Amino acid sequence: MANAEHNGRPADAFGAPAADPAPARLRTTRLVLWLLVALLAVRQLASVLGSPRGERLTDLETWVGAGGVLHVEGSLYDSTRFTGTPFVGLVLKPLTRAAEQALGWGWTFGSLLLVVALGLVAARALPPPVGRRTALLAAPVAVSLLMLSLPVRNALWLGQTSIIPVLLVLLGCFTVRGERAGGVLIGVAAALQPTLLLFAPLLWFTRRRHAAGVTGAVFAGCTALAWALMPDDSYAYWVHHLAGVGLGGAADDLANQSLHGALLRLGMSGPAEIALFLALGAAVAVLAVRRAVRYARDGQLLLAVAVTGCAAVAVSPTTWQHQLLWVLLALVGRVGKRASDRYVWPVAVVLVMTLPARMMLPNMEAAHPLRDNLVLLAALAAAAAVPFLARTSPYFDAPVPTRYADPVPARLRHVPLLPFLRRVLTRPNLLLELLLIRVTYAAYQQVRLAATGGSNSAGRFRAEQHGHQILDLERVLRIDIEYAVNHAVVKIDWLRNFFDFYYESFHFVVPLSVLAVLYWRRPVDYRWARTALGFTTLLALVGFWLYPLAPPRLMPTLGIIDTVHGVQDFSKPDYGTLTALTNQYAAMPSLHFGWSLWCGVVIAVIAPRTWMKALGLLHPLLTASAIVATGNHWVLDAVGGGAVVAGGFGLAHLFQGPRARTARDAALAGAGAGTATGAGAGAGAVAAATGAPGAAVAARGTAGGTGGAGGGAPGADPSGGATAGEPAPDGAPEPAPGVPRPAAEPPLSSGSPARSADRSGS
Repeated sequence: MANAEHNGRPADAFGAPAADPAPARLRTTRLVLWLLVALLAVRQLASVLGSPRGERLTDLETWVGAGGVLHVEGSLYDSTRFTGTPFVGLVLKPLTRAAEQALGWGWTFGSLLLVVALGLVAARALPPPVGRRTALLAAPVAVSLLMLSLPVRNALWLGQTSIIPVLLVLLGCFTVRGERAGGVLIGVAAALQPTLLLFAPLLWFTRRRHAAGVTGAVFAGCTALAWALMPDDSYAYWVHHLAGVGLGGAADDLANQSLHGALLRLGMSGPAEIALFLALGAAVAVLAVRRAVRYARDGQLLLAVAVTGCAAVAVSPTTWQHQLLWVLLALVGRVGKRASDRYVWPVAVVLVMTLPARMMLPNMEAAHPLRDNLVLLAALAAAAAVPFLARTSPYFDAPVPTRYADPVPARLRHVPLLPFLRRVLTRPNLLLELLLIRVTYAAYQQVRLAATGGSNSAGRFRAEQHGHQILDLERVLRIDIEYAVNHAVVKIDWLRNFFDFYYESFHFVVPLSVLAVLYWRRPVDYRWARTALGFTTLLALVGFWLYPLAPPRLMPTLGIIDTVHGVQDFSKPDYGTLTALTNQYAAMPSLHFGWSLWCGVVIAVIAPRTWMKALGLLHPLLTASAIVATGNHWVLDAVGGGAVVAGGFGLAHLFQGPRARTARDAALAGAGAGTATGAGAGAGAVAAATGAPGAAVAARGTAGGTGGAGGGAPGADPSGGATAGEPAPDGAPEPAPGVPRPAAEPPLSSGSPARSADRSGS
């Protein structure tokens, strides 16, 4: 919320009423978000308490349940099941007499209340200025993100205590009055999680030295008390296990997202690994504390706390998943000078903290070191690398606005254009695009597999029934050519190899290449094409879900030869090379053909040469031949693929408006038509006469507008166009040769399209 709102006015306090009453829409949105929080809380309770005993609250049962380590005589660390400090064991001792069922219910409900309190405190701690929208919605958004985060879900499922130290630190920094009380809370948090002692130097260097001293004294007192009452346990934890190493699982386990665990997973061991871990840990701690002090002095205390917490995550010998909440708090930092860059860091953090790592990175051996240490890398980035903006930066509250094409009326009276699909004239942030593409594709894979109940065998009978329906319909239409084409191709080795190669190689390569070229050379057209592709894929997922269909190669009695995957064993419920990876019954519609047709349409519309357009249209023709020849699709599957492509472009036109035209395109059209003496005026005249979208943008591109993208684009870069021979800024297309560069205009405070109406130039 704080990253998204750039020019709101400050509020007196979180949730405090301002002079004007909150708009009804904001109040409704806040109510809906709190209802979402309630639903998430109920879902978490049902998920945990509805699971069988022995599968839920396993860590809690291990500690305080019947036969738990807090019951038995001897050391807490005779086994490695107890991961807390001796002080944690001392605190939990009184809970061992509680009834186990009441303890499970009470612990889970109490943990949810702690999560709500954590979200409320974090929302109050946002750095000013805090706008009205942020003040009203920050708390439910924060609590919802916490509920959805993997650390909270893991802590609730295991019955862990890791939410408590985070809450104690936030209360000590933002809620309680007086340095002594704050120091006591942070000291207790450090006694529960020792690496939180990093907050003591943060307090010291931010001139809260009394609080820093109290923090150290409380930590020492709690640790000494535990040592006096539990000397054997304290020796085992602090000396034998080196502050927890080896407790809760192997140190090189993927769940240990610390520097120590990463080095072990990379193959290091022994004294060399320990020395490197200590050196890296010290460097990260020093750099993180320096950065945190700078942000605290700048007035961004919540960001300073998050940076210090991320350093504690990295330098701890063991950091399990339920201890990673600090990384989520780091999303409050603002990164980037452009408004379009502001979403990259918070979106990346939310994705990393709410989705499994396998959804973030592909299952490639080269990517395994990144995937296995993804949360650690996010923590290290927040602690030592990400250049968060200072409040003194001119871009903190006023980033360079995004440039939009002129607004157009909705296609249908009762179907408004979607605000997040507005026609942007600048190149989007590459990292954000890659993140969204990867996560969307991972979700697409999950939905494909879920369409048959989670496995191919679950939907086999229904899919084969639908296969017979499709075959019967094709026979009526006299287009049942799959058997004849398949057997004809099998007899010609070079043709079979060609279609096999084409089917396997070009499905992803060509669409990604088209997107890459558009992103780099035609950013305006990139957004149009990407939106159409997204709607196409969404419609296809609906088809997979509603109509699972066996392809010809998986029809047992049809006699189709699977040229790509080899001979199928129809006696097994799951058969075929890819059945363990994806839904083999997602054949209708064919996205092989659909994506290829999307490529052909985009190339035919945008390519400047006739031979390029013809080559682009050849791709769907070859793809259609390949999917039939290899036995992977019916002819009607291709028809379905064409239908979802048409629907994708139609929905893009409906919700986004027509494809935006840049000043360069309009200027070229005007110059070619020769309808005006000036290229910019000619462009405007032609565009206005033909009713083409972006007419005002073209007309103003040379009449007092800003460089390259047209003066009508709101919030244009005040620097104007690029110099000769250089690319236009922010991905904006350059003016056509011979078109004079427009003069610069003063920057706007907002990128609202409505402002373009009074910037027509003269």
